[in-house]
Amino acid sequence: MLVRFREDVIALHPQAVHIMAGTNDIAGNTGAATLSFVQGNIESMAELAKLHGIKVILASIPPAAAFPWSPDKQPAPQILAFNAWLRDYAARNGFTYLDYHAALADAQGGMKPGLSSDGVHPTAEGYAIMRPLALAAIARTIGH
Repeated sequence: MLVRFREDVIALHPQAVHIMAGTNDIAGNTGAATLSFVQGNIESMAELAKLHGIKVILASIPPAAAFPWSPDKQPAPQILAFNAWLRDYAARNGFTYLDYHAALADAQGGMKPGLSSDGVHPTAEGYAIMRPLALAAIARTIGH
């Protein structure tokens, strides 16, 4: 995402950018990456956006109690820790924090029943919960 940020965001001159990252990194889908490396990439994107007058919306990582393709991983605690970092980073920098996790999570840190077919990727029902949250965050961020 960071490599494509200039082309996919800055060059388009948006009022705001919605950054949602981390699931694939925690799952190991993108190769080995420490959480601090991923956090650094998010910080770089946010700083680039701010430098170019683009307001920043940092979205939480959605819940996942397991990854079907990587059953040895137990992502829920990592996701909670990463989201706490995102929330704090957003607050310290005046960015909007968008908490999808709270709206989608069950008590075990997984997706609520019916909101995902694989426990990770939202279904239409999951996106129906996410959509108004995203629209409200965008409106709050750009002042509409």
